[in-house]
Amino acid sequence: MTASHSDSLVVLFGATAGAYGAKLGSDERELILLVWQVVDLHCKKVGTLHKSLVKADNLELSDQCREVSGLTPEGLSKAEPLDRVLQQFNQLVSSDLKLLGRSSFTLCTDGQLLIRQVLHPEASKKNFLLSDCFYSFHDLCKEFHMCHPNSAPVKDQTIKSMAEYIGLETDETEEDFGVWQVKTMVAIIFSMLSETCITDSRFTDPETVKYKYETGPCSKSEAVDSETVIRARGLPWQSSDQDIARFFKGLNIAKGGVALCLNAQGRRNGEALVRFVNPEQRDLALERHKHHMGSRYIEVYKATGEEFLKIAGGTSNEVAQFLSKENQVIIRMRGLPFTATLEEVLGFLGPECPVTGGKEGLLFVKYPDGRPTGDAFVLFSCEEYAQNALKKHKEILGKRYIELFRSTAAEVQQVLNRYLSTPLIPTLPTPIIPVIPPPYTIATGSIRDCVRLRGLPYTAGIDDILEFMGDARADIKPHGVHMVLNQQGRPSGDAFIQMKSSDRAFLVAQKCHKKMMKDRYVEVFQCSGEEMNFVLMGGTLNRSGLSPPPCKLPCLSPPAYAAFQTAAAVIPAEAALYQPQALLSTTRTPQASAAAPPTVTYYPAQAAQLYMNYTAYYPSPPVSPTTVGYIAAPPAAVAAAASATHTPMLPQPGALVRMQGLPYNTGMKDILSFFQGYQYSPDDYNGLIQLNDQARSVLQAPKEWVCL
Repeated sequence: MTASHSDSLVVLFGATAGAYGAKLGSDERELILLVWQVVDLHCKKVGTLHKSLVKADNLELSDQCREVSGLTPEGLSKAEPLDRVLQQFNQLVSSDLKLLGRSSFTLCTDGQLLIRQVLHPEASKKNFLLSDCFYSFHDLCKEFHMCHPNSAPVKDQTIKSMAEYIGLETDETEEDFGVWQVKTMVAIIFSMLSETCITDSRFTDPETVKYKYETGPCSKSEAVDSETVIRARGLPWQSSDQDIARFFKGLNIAKGGVALCLNAQGRRNGEALVRFVNPEQRDLALERHKHHMGSRYIEVYKATGEEFLKIAGGTSNEVAQFLSKENQVIIRMRGLPFTATLEEVLGFLGPECPVTGGKEGLLFVKYPDGRPTGDAFVLFSCEEYAQNALKKHKEILGKRYIELFRSTAAEVQQVLNRYLSTPLIPTLPTPIIPVIPPPYTIATGSIRDCVRLRGLPYTAGIDDILEFMGDARADIKPHGVHMVLNQQGRPSGDAFIQMKSSDRAFLVAQKCHKKMMKDRYVEVFQCSGEEMNFVLMGGTLNRSGLSPPPCKLPCLSPPAYAAFQTAAAVIPAEAALYQPQALLSTTRTPQASAAAPPTVTYYPAQAAQLYMNYTAYYPSPPVSPTTVGYIAAPPAAVAAAASATHTPMLPQPGALVRMQGLPYNTGMKDILSFFQGYQYSPDDYNGLIQLNDQARSVLQAPKEWVCL
């Protein structure tokens, strides 16, 4: 039996234990009823009408199901499970076809939902394969609309409305549930065959369901329709593109249409953008909002083509060539030694998991200057080889353990885009104008002129908060929006806003409390600058009062920021640069401290986020950039600023660099080599940091360019 152009139809109708009609399958309930009948399109004959109950794992029926179908849990408990019912379906259809003298057929349903939203997802969850006939079907509503263009739109068509349009008189109460629907569908088909329609392509172009998801690259120049893209949230962190395709089983995802989203550290953040072949498939995907992947429910929202291209689009010929081998399983390797060679990686994988094309199936991820990042992607020709490779997760190569994960073509592109866009470290910006910090500081008093926003969406940015504030944003102090990050540097869902007065803060709290932002309501409370500072520095603020920060270092005072941007960014997103005096107390004499100059600060267009020990904040609009990093100005610029302002100033000692994510076996020479190109002052750093003998000897060595 095949499910292509055929001379017979099998009219199929089904029902679940939950929603009915246009919401069929949207509540993730199981199939409990199948009714079908074979129709000979040439002789206009029909086979035997069959009705079969299906035993669900959960026999609880919704009120709508009980009312419409008349079925009961007691009656369903005696039925066969779905896989056996489908075996009986195939056998009975084959028998009826032989009696009619036919050999092939195509399914015909009253819409897309039974096949795409019920049968395929349920078979996937229960781990059994559907026969080929369920991958091709005719949508009777579409066929009817093609034959009768003046009838209701396809999305509004029902069996009853189609029967009424052609004047077919039927009494739904005379037949059992499901039987009436199939008999009426057969009558509509015969009516269409006997009428002279505008088009003669009746039942010749069936709907298709893709057998499997196809991987492939995506170019940034490609046009992506925003009506075909969704965002899935809440995914398990180890999910692959095939897992996501399985969640959307029954719907046709575009080739290379799954893009896993990564956070600032290059790790998956539980979100993915998925592109479907047409808007109709996208709309069906939205109906799977809060369906389950294992024990987790997945949120599904609309997204745009621009968002998809930002994640999955690429311009690298090397990546395009790497991904040109279709139907390959991609594995990501993370934590490779920087000195690892192609031969060493292939030897690590071993003969039990051969790489497609040998060395050509291995792609190292590098910075623009050719330095390795420790990441690589590997191609395998089949699932078996990929599974063998995944068994080597956290095995040792050299002196490091290697992490292996399933990956996607979009993730390959995203990781390459991320690292290739990282500026070279030895390149310093050319400052335009030294900026003397304006007198903007966070309030520290007990006046309740601040508001706290709690429960923000993790994807919310400064612009979202300003839009959320509405007209009240005019009352925000300059640099008065502060987003709190957690210990991992990720949004915590909290933000603080400094208002111009306590009255304004009170009105904002009253007006915006529990107002919606991106499908979430946000709580807004009035608070003081003192309470805000406690949280920004790592403390907690709850109903029981204030808990002080766990960090005992001197509190960081937020630096002031320029209202304009200067040279292009050169600081990687993972780095955080501080003025040394802001972090550690120096051992200088009181006279030297008294003569300390004010800080002169420069602002790259894009730079590092400012991280504290436990939390962090973004000094933000109305007048400053949304993410700002700062570095000390060169001595010449400081002198120029001093002469311009007639203020005596001393050269700045430099900046202190904090490094995160170092390999455990990293030595001093590795760090010095990594930061080659930055100048330092040994005396200043010896006064700031307690060094061991080895570190002090390295710093005091006659080197011209080093950094700690």
